[in-house]
Amino acid sequence: MEITEEKTLELKDKIVNAIKTVFDPEIPVDVYELGLIYEINVLPVNNVEIVMTLTSPSCPSAEAIPNEIEQSVRSIDEVNDVHIELTFDPPYAPDMMSEAAKLELGFM
Repeated sequence: MEITEEKTLELKDKIVNAIKTVFDPEIPVDVYELGLIYEINVLPVNNVEIVMTLTSPSCPSAEAIPNEIEQSVRSIDEVNDVHIELTFDPPYAPDMMSEAAKLELGFM
């Protein structure tokens, strides 16, 4: 079966929706809207690579959040494997949040 751009976009939407079920335990906003997800790449045979950051390198949930994202994305039937890459370049800043997250947290 050929992997079309349309199928890849559909899968990316499912991945984003799965990521949106994961919340930073200290902030009432999901990690996608917080701007913690830098890249979502769908690779051959539906392997998924996610490049993300945390609000700070000393985040108390440094292991829990990436693990929750991985499990959530793995639960999608079409996904074969998931690799999470954690980076602090560029460092996280509140302006990376979506407008919805800024409204929820009172930044706007």
